[in-house]
Amino acid sequence: MASREATSVSSYAFLEQALWKRFSASADSEQFIKAWLALQCRFVDDSAKGVVVLGEPDIGPFGPVAFWPDDEKPHPQMMAAAEQAMQERKGVVIGGDEEQAATSSIAYPLYFQDRLHGVVAVTLQGREHAERDVLRQLRWGSGWLELQLNRNQIDEDAAYLERTSTAFDILATALESPRFQDACNAIVTELALKLDCNPVSIGFLEGRRIDVKAISHAAQFGEKMNMTRAVGKAMEEAVDQNAVVLYPVKDDWEYRVTRLHEELVSLHRVGSALTIPLHAKGRVFGAITFEGDSFDESRVELCDAIASVVGPVLEEKKLNDRWIGKKLVESFMVQLKRLLGPHYFGRKIAALSLLLLTLYFSYATTDYRVTAPAMLEGKIQRIIVAPFDAFIKSQHARAGQTVEQGELIAKLDDRDLSLERLRWITNRRQHLTEYDKAMAEHNRTEANIRKAQLDEADAQIALLDEQLARTRITAPFSGIIVKGDLTQSVGAAVARGQELFELAPLDAYRVTMEVDERDISGISPGQEGILRITSIPETPLQYTVERIIPVSEQAEGRNYFRVEGRLHVADEQLRPGMEGVAKTLVGERLLIVAWTEKVIDWFRLMLWKWIP
Repeated sequence: MASREATSVSSYAFLEQALWKRFSASADSEQFIKAWLALQCRFVDDSAKGVVVLGEPDIGPFGPVAFWPDDEKPHPQMMAAAEQAMQERKGVVIGGDEEQAATSSIAYPLYFQDRLHGVVAVTLQGREHAERDVLRQLRWGSGWLELQLNRNQIDEDAAYLERTSTAFDILATALESPRFQDACNAIVTELALKLDCNPVSIGFLEGRRIDVKAISHAAQFGEKMNMTRAVGKAMEEAVDQNAVVLYPVKDDWEYRVTRLHEELVSLHRVGSALTIPLHAKGRVFGAITFEGDSFDESRVELCDAIASVVGPVLEEKKLNDRWIGKKLVESFMVQLKRLLGPHYFGRKIAALSLLLLTLYFSYATTDYRVTAPAMLEGKIQRIIVAPFDAFIKSQHARAGQTVEQGELIAKLDDRDLSLERLRWITNRRQHLTEYDKAMAEHNRTEANIRKAQLDEADAQIALLDEQLARTRITAPFSGIIVKGDLTQSVGAAVARGQELFELAPLDAYRVTMEVDERDISGISPGQEGILRITSIPETPLQYTVERIIPVSEQAEGRNYFRVEGRLHVADEQLRPGMEGVAKTLVGERLLIVAWTEKVIDWFRLMLWKWIP
């Protein structure tokens, strides 16, 4: 009989509670049916699809009123199962064809008060589902549709409400207990009082055997006691058959093996024994055994409903009360079974991809380069300064212009020097006249004095000639003026040694890089690299590291070292002062190391910083 089949996979505690709230708060039949179907599909399997077909009782026409998911079209196999269930007026299971061997559709007719109201059908992926459990859940859940379709008759169904109330009372008892063992003790005691049974026992699978966790009205009991062993064996008998077992067996019941239940009844001297397996997440994990005078149809239904409600709750508490190490081990074994066992193809593909990526990154190497901002400078840079204090007379070139060797760049005002030279020439002529007179008079002393004055005048004139020549500032070699613009300074005074121009050649450059202090350890003279200038990024320029300046500098919130390199070939488009990005080849490293080295170094520093 369907009422005595194995306990449903899903938890009716949450299903009934959610539906009852929606049922009592809303009179919208369509919304209620959609919510009911959604909860049914979720509790059967997260991947389940479903449909509810309703119409005029026994007359029709019948049509779908709710789908799950909302945007999914009904599966053809599912609709075929629904039609067959309506025709035969009983639950049906249709397996998939060869192309859909992992798909099965289950349908159950909505047959209320001897009238066919419609059908509910679901489609499941995978063969691991127990069709009998799903049919049983649909049968139990269809009662809520009956309530919605017959709201005026709710008060008449007092027996059903009483069973539901009792099931919720037991559920509340289980939820109030924080620990698994306490919940088991409270449940068996409450069941014994409400159902007039003595005793009520509950046990859970541990490997291949049942471990009895609680017996009503027994604070302490040992595993080796005859009572405990007999109860455990009876539970194992029901769990092995995955079905409700009652002894003595009623005439209209399906066949069950009841030998161990018979021994339990004889040993405990009770009238009858009933064992109901506990289900959760598609598997049997325990059982509840009731012992009493007799169990009629309604009491069996009530016990079955209670087991459906408290089963998932106890399983959850049992899992939560495990030692953390056991949780980790069991979780690992579950994931390992899913990885190596059937189904879960997405997980297998992901694991295989991860393995291939690990192997690839274990051997894949790449050229590791240190990236740094760089600037071009002339290999030789000459600074042209003012030779003496003077005024700027004119400018003939400025920064950015190329000049040839000896070409006039600027000119200083030479009027004061010319006047000074004229004065010394006049003085020389005067001293020369005095010298000739002294020689004529044979006055050797006077002649020597005048001779010294003549020499002084000649030296001054030579000095002034040199200074006059320096008023013409010329290029010492061919190149480009990197710095210097006197356009707005004509007529201004300049002091001796003041910088006027900076000149660099066009055929010899050096690369100056600002290498971050995190990367400087990998740089050494002789390494080669490639420079790309911002203005001509399409042209790679090769260079060789020549010198590392061992003094750090700071700019823009970072520390760096200046590294100088020699450019192999000077392009015609290059100019001193151009900036770009340089990448110096350090060596060959694993690809994953090249990608994660900076992150790992940062993590090491942070860890070192916070470790006491």
